[in-house]
Amino acid sequence: MADNLAAARTILKTSMEKSKAFTFELHKTNSRLEHINQTLSSLQTSFEPNLSHKCTLLAVREKIELAIVPTIAVRKIFNSVHQLEKALSLQPCQSDLVSYLKIMKKLEEALKFLTSNCRLAVQWLGGIIEFLEENAVANNIYLLNVQKLSELLVEIQVTDQRARLNGGILFTALNKLEIQFESILTKNSVDSDKNCSIALFQIPELPIQTLQSIFDRLHANGRVSKCLSVYIEARVSFVRKIFLDMDLAFLDKPLTEFDDTQDFEEDIDKWCKYFEVAIKKVFDLEFSLCNGVFKRETDFSVSCFAEIAVQSSYIVNFLQFGMKITQCKKNPIKLIKLLDVFATLETLRVDFNRLFKGEACSQIQTLTRNLIKGIVNRSCEIFWELPFQVELQRSYSPPSDGSVPKLVTFVTNYCNTLLGDRYLPILTQVLGIYGNWKHENYDEKVLLNQFCSIIKEIGRNLDSWSQSHEELSLSFIFMMNNHSHFHNMKSTKLGDTMGESWIRAHEYYRDYYAALYFKQSWGSLLVLLKRDGELSSFPKRQKAAFDEAFDGIYKKHSNWVITDENLREKLCQLVIHTFLPVYRNYSILDENNSKSGKYTPQSLELMIQNLFKPKVKKSSSGKYTLWTHKIRNIVTDNHSLALTA
Repeated sequence: MADNLAAARTILKTSMEKSKAFTFELHKTNSRLEHINQTLSSLQTSFEPNLSHKCTLLAVREKIELAIVPTIAVRKIFNSVHQLEKALSLQPCQSDLVSYLKIMKKLEEALKFLTSNCRLAVQWLGGIIEFLEENAVANNIYLLNVQKLSELLVEIQVTDQRARLNGGILFTALNKLEIQFESILTKNSVDSDKNCSIALFQIPELPIQTLQSIFDRLHANGRVSKCLSVYIEARVSFVRKIFLDMDLAFLDKPLTEFDDTQDFEEDIDKWCKYFEVAIKKVFDLEFSLCNGVFKRETDFSVSCFAEIAVQSSYIVNFLQFGMKITQCKKNPIKLIKLLDVFATLETLRVDFNRLFKGEACSQIQTLTRNLIKGIVNRSCEIFWELPFQVELQRSYSPPSDGSVPKLVTFVTNYCNTLLGDRYLPILTQVLGIYGNWKHENYDEKVLLNQFCSIIKEIGRNLDSWSQSHEELSLSFIFMMNNHSHFHNMKSTKLGDTMGESWIRAHEYYRDYYAALYFKQSWGSLLVLLKRDGELSSFPKRQKAAFDEAFDGIYKKHSNWVITDENLREKLCQLVIHTFLPVYRNYSILDENNSKSGKYTPQSLELMIQNLFKPKVKKSSSGKYTLWTHKIRNIVTDNHSLALTA
C-alpha cells in the first residue's frame, strides 16, 4: 500500500510540475495573442479604405459588365460613322444617286444605332456613378474615370443631332436630295405638242422610282415640306400648260339667264369633250404619278393631287362653266345640251369619285353636286314645259307655201332625238333622280305620255293654222304635207312610241287631203275638157277658157310646195294622167284642122311636172295605180278633220 501511495505522490508531483509549465506557456501565448491583436487592429485601421473599395467593386461588378457591351459597341459604331461620313461627302449625288442614297441610309442607321448605344451605356454608367458616390468613394480614381467616360458618351450621343444641324453632314445631304428631286421633275417634264389636242406627260419608270427613293429619305428625316411644295408647283405648271394648249378660252365666257344656249352649243360640245380629256387623261395621269411617287404615304398622295387639281384651277373652271349652262335661258335645245353634260358626268362618275375623294377635294365635290342638282332640276323643268312651249307657237302664221312648218319638223326631230338610244336612257335617269328627290314614284309611262302630249299640241296648232289659209286648195296642201310628214315617222322612235294606229291614221288623212286638193284645184279643168256627143276639135271659146283656167291654177300653185318628194311626184302624175290623154286627143284633132293651141301636150306635161318645185323621180306603175285608186275613192267620202289622230 505504501508503494501505491508513493507511486501516487510521484504521479501527482509530476502532474503539478507539468501544470506549472503549461500555465507559463499559456501566459506567454496570451501575451503574443494580445500583440497580434494590437497589430491586426493597427493593420485593419491602415487597410480599412482598401478593403471597403474592394467590396464596392465587387458589388458594382455586374453593373460594369452591363455597361461594357454598349460602350465597346459605341467605339466600333463611331468608327463606322466616321467612315460613312467620309464616303458620303466624297460620293457625287447627281452621277450616282442610287449609291448616294444607300450610303446615306447606312449613315442614318449607324447614327441611330450610335445614339441608342450611347444612351444605354450612359444609363449604366450613371448607375455605377450613383452607386460609387453612395459608398463614399468620391475621390477614387475609378469614379473619376467613369465620370469622364460618361461625359464622353453624352457628347457622342448628340452626333446624330449635330449631323442634322445647318452645316452638318445629313443636313447637307438632305439639301442635295431636295435639289436633285426638283432637277428630276424639271428634266422629265415635257411640253405638250401643239399639233395634238393633248400631249400626255409620262415619267419613265426609273425616274418615278428615283423620286420615290428620294422622297423616302426626305420623309424619314422629316424634310417633306419643301419636297411636296416643289412637286406641286412643277405639276401645276405642267397641267396649266396642257390646258392652255387646248384653247379653253370659252370657259371664261360670261353666261347669264338671258343668254340662249343655242349661241353656245359649240362651246358646250367642247366642254363635254375636254372635260372628259381632263379627267381621263390629265388628272388621271396626275393621280397615278402622285401614287407612284408617294405611294407609301397615302395622305401625301391625296393631299398633293388635291392641291394640283385646285391650284391648276381648270377643274374648278370646268365645273363653274357647267353651272353657267344651267342658268341660261330655258329652251328645248338647252335640254339636249344639259343631257349631254349629264351624260359626260355620268360617264366620268367612277373616275371622278376615285380621283377627287376626301376632305382635301371638298370644294370640287361641292361644285360637282351643285352642277348635278342644277342639271337635273333645269332638265325636268324644260321637259315638263314642252307641251306648253309648243302651244305658245300657235299664234304664229303657217308657211305661205303650204309646206310643213319648221316647228313641226323641229318638234318631231326633237322627239326622235330624245327617244333615241343616246338620250332616252339619260332622260329616264334624270327624271328618276328628280322623282326620288321629290319622293315621287317614277313610271316610264309618264315619260311616254309626255311625248303624246307634245304631239297633240302640234295637232292643235295645225288645226288652227290650216284655217288661216284663204285659199282652200292651199289649206288642203298644207294638211296633206303635215299628215305626210307624220306618216313618215313610221319606223322612227316617235312612230314606235305613238303606235301603228297613229301612223295609219295619218296615212289615211294624207290621202284624204290629197284627194280634196285634186278635186278642188283640178276638177274645173276636167269639166272644160268634157263634151257631149261625138269627139271633135276643141271649140275656140272652150279652149280659151281651159287656157285661162290652167294659167290661173299654175300661177298660184307654182308658189306652193309639196314637201315629200314621192308624194309630190305621185300627185303631179295623177294630174297628168287624169286630163292629159283627153287634151292630147283634142290637140291631134286641132293639128289635123290646122289649128294651133297655146300649149302642146308635151309643154303642158313639163309644166305640171315642174309644179311644187319637184325633182323628177320615176315611180312604178303598180304603186301609182294603187295610190290613184285610193285618192279617187277618198274624194267621194266626207270625213271630218282629225289632225290629232
